[in-house]
Amino acid sequence: MSSLPFRQPYRQPSRQMSTDPHNELNLHMDYYIGIDVGTGSARACVIDGKGDILGMASENIGLWQPEQGYYEQSTNDIWRCICNSVQRILNQHNIPSESIRGIAFDATCSLAVFTHDTDEPMSVTGPNFDNDHNIVLWLDHRPVDETAKINATKHNLLRYVGGTMSIEMEIPKVLWLKNNMPKEKFDRCKFYDLADALTHMATGNESRSFCSTVCKQGYVPVGVDGSVKGWQEDFLKDIGLGDLTEDNFKRLGGVNGVNGKYLSAGELIGTLSEKAASDLGLSAGIAVGSGVIDAYAGWVGTVGAKVHLSSHELSSEYSQTDKHQAFTRLAAVAGTSTCHIAMSPGPVFVPGVWGPYRDVLIPDYWMAEGGQSATGELLKHVLETHPAFQQTLSISESYNTNIYDYLNEHLKDMMKKQKAPTISFLGRHFFFYGDLFGNRSPIADPRMTGSVIGLSSDKTIDGLALFYYATMEFIALQTHQIIETMNKAGHQIHSIFMSGSQCQNDILMRLMASACDMPVLIPQYVHAAVVHGAAMLAAKAASADKNGKTEPLWNIMDRMSKPGKAVLPTEDPHEKELLSIKYNVFLEQCHSQQVYRRDVDDVIAKWNEAPNGTSEQKATAVEESSKADGINGNVEADGVNGNIEADGVNGNINTKLPLG
Repeated sequence: MSSLPFRQPYRQPSRQMSTDPHNELNLHMDYYIGIDVGTGSARACVIDGKGDILGMASENIGLWQPEQGYYEQSTNDIWRCICNSVQRILNQHNIPSESIRGIAFDATCSLAVFTHDTDEPMSVTGPNFDNDHNIVLWLDHRPVDETAKINATKHNLLRYVGGTMSIEMEIPKVLWLKNNMPKEKFDRCKFYDLADALTHMATGNESRSFCSTVCKQGYVPVGVDGSVKGWQEDFLKDIGLGDLTEDNFKRLGGVNGVNGKYLSAGELIGTLSEKAASDLGLSAGIAVGSGVIDAYAGWVGTVGAKVHLSSHELSSEYSQTDKHQAFTRLAAVAGTSTCHIAMSPGPVFVPGVWGPYRDVLIPDYWMAEGGQSATGELLKHVLETHPAFQQTLSISESYNTNIYDYLNEHLKDMMKKQKAPTISFLGRHFFFYGDLFGNRSPIADPRMTGSVIGLSSDKTIDGLALFYYATMEFIALQTHQIIETMNKAGHQIHSIFMSGSQCQNDILMRLMASACDMPVLIPQYVHAAVVHGAAMLAAKAASADKNGKTEPLWNIMDRMSKPGKAVLPTEDPHEKELLSIKYNVFLEQCHSQQVYRRDVDDVIAKWNEAPNGTSEQKATAVEESSKADGINGNVEADGVNGNIEADGVNGNINTKLPLG
């Protein structure tokens, strides 16, 4: 049983009148710290009991790339950045450390490795494995062969990760270490998702989160599909990780209730250790909440926003503030790419969507995770590769604005000059399909690319503005496709709760609402939804009673979420009809590309039979092309991950773009 969180002793208020007129009554307040670790930086925020953010601070973290496609980080470095950020907030905002009641972490879904005997970082940098880089980052694509081997098993657990395990998940990375690390080193390793590694460093205990293990490590909660221990022994043995099954999977976290403990988001995982407290400048014994992957913290910080929705956008069976309303809300965390997260009361299997995952946020409820491989990055790419980019950028800078806002105004000017009824009318004959970085949902095909119908020789700013609009339209139409696919499978999504920098793009948000024919809700803390969600998890942990039972997460979200702004779909019937036709063309572009590629591949496959000396080379090329299907190596980020992000709003590339 974890020790109970530190609580300030009750103080009897004094009735004595102050003799100094400058003295003011200072009431004791409780505060909570959220930590968000992205690809480029670590952020900390402090909230009060109402959920208001009092202060934020961040610090860039190291990222090493020893080889092409290899990305590594260090928990020592990340912990230092977290500690500096926390101390800076407390000092700058005069927040007494003894007033902090809880702390919780979210992080990218990256693999962290420690030694099980000395609890020190274990290097993941080959061939010597002799530095403190002990994190294989989510975007690391080294385990190509290992991923293909895992997916070739067709094991039943793959149903819960969209049918195939992504190269960005953590078991392929563990298998790569097994295949490349000296045996004596691998035998000393224990493995964590990064969020779980941080709670371990904060508390010293070995508890794991359902969010990390279920979503990214192949853990199937007990009772789901006959799962007995959570970890699937036959699967691990089949792929060559049988040694991790020893001692009841101790090196992965153990068996829940036997030699391990697994918790849903924000549940009390333990209390802050003396060492961690000293590092952070906090009091030992404060509550530490079970962590989550950053995209899921975005869900926590987004879907509880206070907004007015009409009756058909709500579940009529429950009150407007009931947690069942979450089933109708899609959290879209947008940055470099966009992550789509939805909750359901039961398991819903959706092609091309990861999950369903049980218990990860709220016990007994299920989550699904879809996404677009590139959104902010796609906008950035389209602009930077157009001949008019430099001219447009210079003009926007002369107006002291960013290129996205400038182009939005330029589109409005074009509409007036051409006497167009809507901005969408400008792009009526321009059809852009933008899977330039592969498709994550709902096609789940990393080989998907882009296509254009209506391309002209226009090199002017007008031409760039039109291409920019078409890119936003693609993002909106693909969101429609993802939601439509999820709803056909059994979800009941009626509204989109956005977060991330793209929320500032008014044309994109209106397009999103109109293309999907549902309201888009934008939270008050557009840039801080993820870290705000982490702070809510800290408040949940701090609510633990003497038995360790905490306040329901939805209650905390309902109390601490701030008012949001609603962007409604167009009411113009002509624009509705235009976007409907554009969606049909979008689907045709999507599916025809697959047909064309398949037809060509059928022809190429016959080359293996050609009686000439190049058949071996051709066969190898065909094999390498088809191998990609077993990898599903799409760029994931959820902007949420705070991944190095082009936000689609300000044109800057930040090492830690706010969420998204």
